[in-house]
Amino acid sequence: MPSTLELLEEHRLYGGWQQRYRHQSTSLNCTMTFSIFLPGPKDGTPPPVVWCLAGLTCTDENFSVKSGAQRVAAELGLVLVMPDTSPRGEGVANDEGYDLGQGAGFYLNATQEPWSANFKMYDYINSELPALIAGNFSVSDRQAIMGHSMGGHGALTIALRNPGRFSSASAFAPIVNPLEVPWGQKAFRAYLGDDVESWKEYDSCWLMRNSANQLPVLIDQGDSDQFLADQLRPERLEEIAREVDFPLTVRVQPGYDHSYFFISSFVEDHLRFHARYLLVS
Repeated sequence: MPSTLELLEEHRLYGGWQQRYRHQSTSLNCTMTFSIFLPGPKDGTPPPVVWCLAGLTCTDENFSVKSGAQRVAAELGLVLVMPDTSPRGEGVANDEGYDLGQGAGFYLNATQEPWSANFKMYDYINSELPALIAGNFSVSDRQAIMGHSMGGHGALTIALRNPGRFSSASAFAPIVNPLEVPWGQKAFRAYLGDDVESWKEYDSCWLMRNSANQLPVLIDQGDSDQFLADQLRPERLEEIAREVDFPLTVRVQPGYDHSYFFISSFVEDHLRFHARYLLVS
């Protein structure tokens, strides 16, 4: 393994390996960690990758420890890449609120001080980390992307902004319309400034309405999610999908909340959904 990656942990899991690495990020100007699940080899063909983006307050370890996704990923032969949610460290700007600063990168490129020095999560997820993964692991160029809450926002916006890059996208309880909800407005005003036009390229509703990129998208949303009414509002994206005839499926799951108990209940469905498009010959 090239010296750019430092192995922090390694665990045998379902015939594959769960690993955690540290590296110096050039786009974020700090040290970052990521987790990766590598399934056992099947036929010598490099396996496809599913990117798994986490939500507010999370690190790269939330999905790897709580989702239970590795069993199905091992069966299907899928690599899971689990990045951190923001730059971190003593020299990195932060905020007292849980929904801004470290742990709340919102998968965008900040343009406002003090955030612009480090908060370039869009570049990190879209360019730097994929190049690092491709350069250090035997993986296919076939990729899918998924996420939870803020990470669902990241998965949808990155997929919509990069036509042809991903075979499919999915999300659990995503923030689909950050321009119009408190989480998004607070973060976007801090990171991007007061020009609302600059916010649009990070809003799934605006992107879906204006994008020619058609890829299959699956969203699961619990109807007992405490953030559903004021922060998530998946029905807004559903309306736009109908308007532009976009291949979006939204499933409302009765009784489920915003937690990883919800994610672990349906993560198998999401991985099998992605496998339908990743594993075609």
